[in-house]
Amino acid sequence: MPTASQNALFGMGNPLLDICAVVDKDFLDKYGLKPNDQILAEEKHKEMFEEIVKKFKVEYHAGGATQNSVKVAQWMIQEPHKVATFFGCIGKDKFGKILKEKAEEAHVDAHYYEQSEEPTGTCAACITGDNRSLVANLAAANCYKKEKHLDLEENWKLVEKAQVYYIAGFFLTVSLESILKVAKHASENNKIFCLNLSAPFICEFFKEALMKVMPYVDILFGNETEAAAFARERDFETEDIEEIAKKAQSLPKENKKRQRIVVFTQGKEGTVMTKGDKVETSPVLEIDQSEIVDTNGAGDAFVGGFLSQLVQDKTFEQCIRAGHYAANVIIRHAGCTFPEKPDFQ
Repeated sequence: MPTASQNALFGMGNPLLDICAVVDKDFLDKYGLKPNDQILAEEKHKEMFEEIVKKFKVEYHAGGATQNSVKVAQWMIQEPHKVATFFGCIGKDKFGKILKEKAEEAHVDAHYYEQSEEPTGTCAACITGDNRSLVANLAAANCYKKEKHLDLEENWKLVEKAQVYYIAGFFLTVSLESILKVAKHASENNKIFCLNLSAPFICEFFKEALMKVMPYVDILFGNETEAAAFARERDFETEDIEEIAKKAQSLPKENKKRQRIVVFTQGKEGTVMTKGDKVETSPVLEIDQSEIVDTNGAGDAFVGGFLSQLVQDKTFEQCIRAGHYAANVIIRHAGCTFPEKPDFQ
């Protein structure tokens, strides 16, 4: 029987409504987008959000990296409901309402900080072939305030209830002090704190913030491009993903009771994980190219699957298997969506 208890998994991040569309190369070129990348929207992208809705067939999905992952974890666990808690900031608007409904449908215990200065954040997912280019307009997500939400007694109680914490690196651009408060709590209480590198730009432009959190990170997630960017910024002087994993593992760490684990996914190539002083590679599940609908949520789904087992004290091998299973299911669906029940043993 699963042993996950309510609010055992805590996630905090940028709740965004995904606007997904299959676009053409001209559209990417017009807005200077790379086929497989994620960036924050600048002034030049403002019209893009309107144009994508006008020009292409769009689908709306509740998104945001951390929220996707905890949603997938909850789906994998099924019962009890509300194993996953989620904090983030939204606007008091139509998109905010959709996000609240979607979180409820997913049985995630979402506690949003709602404000009316900024509208709910959106993310344009521009899909070409099996690549996706993400442009996030954080808006409200950028307005998360530690003292207005995280520090409130009833909210902090939910943080204390958790055993496993997961925050995507994207949130480093929003509220470093909130991340540090949660990370220190986890470290001091020998709980598990997980962080995702999330995007090359996080490793490059937010490396100071990233390195402030790193001593508290028990499990570090990333993909091959993020791992490479991280290695460059840290002067690891290697492009070998196993070496990068080892070097990331050996960065200074506060809680000495847990050795850091580094997990790097590589799309259809195997997933690399540090194990003691070794590095192991686990093959992903085979999938026919023709069955792939949208790789947009694959990385988030992998983490969600992984966390679903971690929070139930399963082995790391089982965590990886669940991650691969969840990612394999998600890429057969549009957006970070999934069938009613998982078929995972």
